[in-house]
Amino acid sequence: MPTDTSQHSTLNAQRSPKIIFGPINSRRFGKSLGIDLSPGKKQCNFDCLYCELDPAKTMVQQDEVLPVKQIVNAVKEGLHEHGDIDVLTVTANGEPTLYPYLNELIEEINKIKGNTKTLILSNAATIDDEKVQDALLKFDEVKLSLDCATQKCLKKLDRSHEGIDVERIKKGMLDFKVRYRGSLIIEILVVATLNDKPEEIAALNDYLLKLRPNRIDLGTIDRPPAFDVKPVSYERLLALSRQFDPSLALYIASRKKAHITPSSYTEEEILDTLVKRPLTEEDIEALFDETSQNRFWLLKNEGKIVPVDSNGVIFYKKA
Repeated sequence: MPTDTSQHSTLNAQRSPKIIFGPINSRRFGKSLGIDLSPGKKQCNFDCLYCELDPAKTMVQQDEVLPVKQIVNAVKEGLHEHGDIDVLTVTANGEPTLYPYLNELIEEINKIKGNTKTLILSNAATIDDEKVQDALLKFDEVKLSLDCATQKCLKKLDRSHEGIDVERIKKGMLDFKVRYRGSLIIEILVVATLNDKPEEIAALNDYLLKLRPNRIDLGTIDRPPAFDVKPVSYERLLALSRQFDPSLALYIASRKKAHITPSSYTEEEILDTLVKRPLTEEDIEALFDETSQNRFWLLKNEGKIVPVDSNGVIFYKKA
């Protein structure tokens, strides 16, 4: 357990905001209890245009730091209050890997979590740091953001701190993937006119074919952003998803699916669609009308369509 004798100021328990939040139900992760490592203010090495938090000066280390013991005690209370949690999700008002005692913290959490899984949500800006990797290796699931595969896009969209280089992020992810035995998930958040251009999607696709994560979550803005940037529609996400190689387990993480009008598909069109991109049940419900859905499940029963579990999300593909 680390002491608090560091160069950082330590947040006093009496004035620090709530560390634990939720539970939140997720179709991808189950019932999640959140752990905020920066509850007092935004502390991040990115200042993304789409962030729901107010703009803030980027930083490479936290200047307000919670003691590990305080966080662990909050986690114990949260687990005691909510006995049916599937996953403990470590996040922050900012970037959780900037927390200086992350390695010690996850070791302590692992001692008390029982069968509950651990997940961290990171922007991946520090993934090339071996000490950060050492801490992330102790999580059951790691979700890293990769909105851009080019430096120009990273600076414009994610507004990264000076010195953060997308090529180092990409190399760091590859190095981490070699070491990691848990589930690696990549999140791409699409912002209209910024990272939805063909050249940006092509760069992401080429890189992800090298990385081969367990799953890719493709989403867009669904909360009011700090800056005047716009989401893309579900139809646009669907079109973009088809620009990725179909061998990649790509999940469209969107709350906008209800706005699309289901269409009629023949058996041949259903199978052709699955060749272009495997679909989840949510996709099937959004894309296919009732008759087409019946055709889909008949094809599955006939063995022409098979399910594949990709880190808790079932994808259906042509047999």
